[in-house]
Amino acid sequence: MPIKVEIISPEKVLVSRDVDMVVMPGEEGDIAAMPEHAPMMLLLRGGTVTLYDGETPTDRYFVGGGFADMTQTRCTILADDAVPVTEISVDTATARLEELTEAWEAADKSDSARLEGLMSKIQSVRAEIDAGAGN
Repeated sequence: MPIKVEIISPEKVLVSRDVDMVVMPGEEGDIAAMPEHAPMMLLLRGGTVTLYDGETPTDRYFVGGGFADMTQTRCTILADDAVPVTEISVDTATARLEELTEAWEAADKSDSARLEGLMSKIQSVRAEIDAGAGN
C-alpha cells in the first residue's frame, strides 16, 4: 500500500505521486513517512528528500526548509524552496555561501535573531552543496 507524496514549492508542485516511503530532513533528524504512519507535522531543515519505490531510492529533491504534514496515507511537503538534486549548481550555491558567510562576519553579534537566521541559511546552503556534490 503506497503513500501519496507531494512536494510543493512557492513556484510549483514538483511531485505528486505514490511511493512506498519518503525520507525527509526533519529539524531534529531524518524521518521516514510510510503508509500507516502516525499523523504529525514536522519542521524541515535544508536537506535532501528521497523517494522510494520498494527499497530502491528513485528520486531526490533538495528542500531549503519548510514543513511536512504526514498522515496514514499522505505526506505533503511545503518547502521554502525545492529543486531536483540533479539541477543543483554547486558553483551558484558556493557563491551564496560566501555571501552569507560575509554577512555573518559583518553582523552585529548582539543581534541574536539575525545571527540565528543567517546560521540557518548557511546550514541550508551547505546541505545544498553536499547534495549537489554527491549527485
